[in-house]
Amino acid sequence: MTVGSQFETYWTRARADMSALGGNLRTRWRESRLFRWLSGLVALGIVVVIGAYYAIGAGLPSADRLLTYQPPLPTMVRGIDGEIVNSYARERRVQLRYVDFPKQLQDAFLSAEDKTFWTHGGVDVGGLAGAVVDYVSKLGSGERAKGGSTITQQVAKNILVGDEYSITRKLKEMILARRIEGVLTKEQILELYLNEIPLGRQSFGVQAASRAYFDKDVADLDLSEAAFLAILPKAPERYGREKYRDMALERRNYVLEQMVDNGWATRAEVEAAKAKPLGLVPRRSASYDPAGGYFVEEVRRRLIDRFGETAEDGENSVYAGGLWVRTSLDMEMQKAARAALRAGLMRYHSGKGWGGAIAKINMDENWQTQLIVSNLSIDYKDWKVGVVTERNGNSARIGFTDGETYPLSNLPDNLKAGDVITAAPKNKSEWVVRTVPTVSGGLVVENPRNGRVLAMQGGFDARLGSFNRATQAERQPGSTIKPFVYATGLDQGMTPATLVNDGPFCVWQGAGLGEKCFRNFGNSRGAGDQTMRWGLEQSRNLMTIHIANDAGMENVTDTFRRVGIGDYQNYLSFALGAGDTTVAKMVNAYSALANLGRQYDQSVIDYVQDRNGKVIWRADKRRCESCNADDWDGKPMPRLAAAGKQVLDPGTAYQVVHMLEGVVTRGTAVRLRSLELPIFGKTGTTSGPTNAWFVGGSADLVAGVYVGFDQPRNLGGWVQGGNTAGPIIKQLIEETKSRWPTTPVRAPEGIRMVRIDRRSGKRVFDGWPTNEWTPAIIWEAFKPDSEPRRSLDRQTLEERRNAAIAALRAATEERAVQTRGPRRIDDTFLEDQGGIY
Repeated sequence: MTVGSQFETYWTRARADMSALGGNLRTRWRESRLFRWLSGLVALGIVVVIGAYYAIGAGLPSADRLLTYQPPLPTMVRGIDGEIVNSYARERRVQLRYVDFPKQLQDAFLSAEDKTFWTHGGVDVGGLAGAVVDYVSKLGSGERAKGGSTITQQVAKNILVGDEYSITRKLKEMILARRIEGVLTKEQILELYLNEIPLGRQSFGVQAASRAYFDKDVADLDLSEAAFLAILPKAPERYGREKYRDMALERRNYVLEQMVDNGWATRAEVEAAKAKPLGLVPRRSASYDPAGGYFVEEVRRRLIDRFGETAEDGENSVYAGGLWVRTSLDMEMQKAARAALRAGLMRYHSGKGWGGAIAKINMDENWQTQLIVSNLSIDYKDWKVGVVTERNGNSARIGFTDGETYPLSNLPDNLKAGDVITAAPKNKSEWVVRTVPTVSGGLVVENPRNGRVLAMQGGFDARLGSFNRATQAERQPGSTIKPFVYATGLDQGMTPATLVNDGPFCVWQGAGLGEKCFRNFGNSRGAGDQTMRWGLEQSRNLMTIHIANDAGMENVTDTFRRVGIGDYQNYLSFALGAGDTTVAKMVNAYSALANLGRQYDQSVIDYVQDRNGKVIWRADKRRCESCNADDWDGKPMPRLAAAGKQVLDPGTAYQVVHMLEGVVTRGTAVRLRSLELPIFGKTGTTSGPTNAWFVGGSADLVAGVYVGFDQPRNLGGWVQGGNTAGPIIKQLIEETKSRWPTTPVRAPEGIRMVRIDRRSGKRVFDGWPTNEWTPAIIWEAFKPDSEPRRSLDRQTLEERRNAAIAALRAATEERAVQTRGPRRIDDTFLEDQGGIY
């Protein structure tokens, strides 16, 4: 029989069988009402299933989204050396590639969650049937049925659907799982799952969880640790707690047994793993150095202003965008700045007693939870933040975030239960009260050559409060503003040797304000006519007012605006620092002086990259269009345009710096003289005194600090910028001395250095400056044609000139006679050399 005839025979039989079946069904349809009902129900069920599939599936997100899925990732912050110094995250997340997940870890998760993963099409029918039975058995009990979800379904739930507990969600999972299997490979699905699964301790993904539970990378996990992570999807917030340790061990060992059954581990390996304890590390925050707290908080504020906070604000948000931020934070300088400011605040507070509670807690509620939620801590010596849990006469106890309490001694009279305080251990079983200074302040260090802030300390400890006094505290700068008044005077034709009256000055301010009379610090009497240099070195208020008045107060306030100190009205009191500004602004203004009048925008962020490494913002916005040319065009090498803005005349800036060097060597900042570095700077003390300042530095670094109470009040009559703020900057420089240049700011083109009498300002011809701190003769900086003229009359000069020429001629002729005979003398020689000095 041929193949064709065989097929025809089979086809004939099939048609006959189908005809017989059809006839049988028609007969039963006519004769049986039950059959008709059952057939209708089956047909209706099919229609309902198909309708439900399309109804539920129509509104589901596309599985294609997973091809370009971008998980929320934290922002990572790097310092000036490229090292990670902090991160901004509300969830722990670290993304790995599939090849980075150890095979042992994959097998552990598949054994715990989906052993048929590599073979099913998205839905495990057997597991689903078991889940349905479990669901029906628990109806009305309030218990949650087991999921029965495959890993693909869990990816759909975690990323696309959500965690609603319902049959509808389960149907959505199944539909999406089928779609996902048609879009992604098994490896891609497993990669998504292992990166996104929530595993407790605010960890999402196995790498973050591995760090949170074991302080290890996934590549370093052993079999028992991998099996523990695999049990977490069932109850992520339970298995990591000590009170559920036995339950966690039982579940971990079950997963290990499943690995043996699946052929993914040997019996010997599993038995060895079972014998190990869980080995979990305590919960702890990221181990970033807290020294940079104020700096990184300032960076966070600026990033949020620019990119938004959450994913709803945009793809590059701070807490979801996965940004990489390069900052100018110099941890060496930052640690020195923090130590210096703290030391200064502790010196001021020494002997002043307990400053009061940091915060208050309601002891009628759970004090431990409240203390944890307050997020208060301190990184100073061995101090800790705790709450006074009880106070009975001369005895008290303190409690910490771990729930432990200890006896507390050294009790202030007004210490009460509920006070959040700092304490230090007296011994293993007792603590003593310690005081954070109530006075505070801010400190900033900047590179004047580019505006990059290297260090920023906005108080005693950022963990006690995020208010940054370096950038947010508006304070009167006092005498630290005077250099810019003097700069205005220099721009208006004065010189450092100009004589200014240090005497009374009163001005009529109108009927409402009456007459205003200015005074020197401490009401000291005027000293008569003195040089501008002396007035700045000694910080004479009356001389400053005279200069501001002569130069024009409108010109003075214009200088303030140009250098970024503030926008003030044209009142003379602003020349003495009566307007509000910040430490950061003052440091940036002094940086313009150090950089010969060129000022850069102050920056804490160098550039920002998105999660893929593309630079999306940078501080230096200059572009060099031809720097990446394929071929040389024969023209000179392309160069970037000069950055920054010229806000002061270079000569004026140098003259002010040169005078401010005298403030350190013999003026109000003489405490810094022992550093033996070419430092310039200015002290400042505001009325009260309520604030003590010092701002200054060198050609490469400028630093500024203020000390004062957050609610300004009198610091004490003895406080001055020189004895309170100056030593802070001195300690900063001492701890980083190798970073400070040993050469002074270089004079710009056109500046002439001329010998003058330091006190009278007159030009000197017959003496030279010495190395004394207070020499009679000094070198002074003058702009072209502004130096003091000769005080001798023309006849005297001619007589001296002729006498010098005659003496030179006589000596020359005597030598000539002794050698080769008479020789001609050039009468213009001395004139060519610039005359007599």
